[in-house]
Amino acid sequence: MSAYYVGKSVGVLVAENAVMVFGRKGCCMCHVVKLLLQCHGANPTILDMDEQNEADVSRQCSAFVGKEAPAAVNFPVVFVGGELFGGLDEIMGAHITGELVPRLRAAKALWL
Repeated sequence: MSAYYVGKSVGVLVAENAVMVFGRKGCCMCHVVKLLLQCHGANPTILDMDEQNEADVSRQCSAFVGKEAPAAVNFPVVFVGGELFGGLDEIMGAHITGELVPRLRAAKALWL
């Protein structure tokens, strides 16, 4: 985990970044989400977790989105414009239907 993130809560990271991705190191689904967002021209802030901090970030994500069970959050978790967008399924679905780019623009994650 980067020193940039140390001491920052999920809520602070989500508030500070137009697109925030929480993922596991080496996870292929997380990699696909990152590449898809980057291919659209977004520059998401990415927190790649390891086993040591995954439980804490999962708990914080659950609390941030209002879910009580820590198991309710599956990685990758993507926030766009300060709101939970979802994971791989939601990102891919929005890409296929053409809804992803407008959401990224609304969050000021894209300039064009």
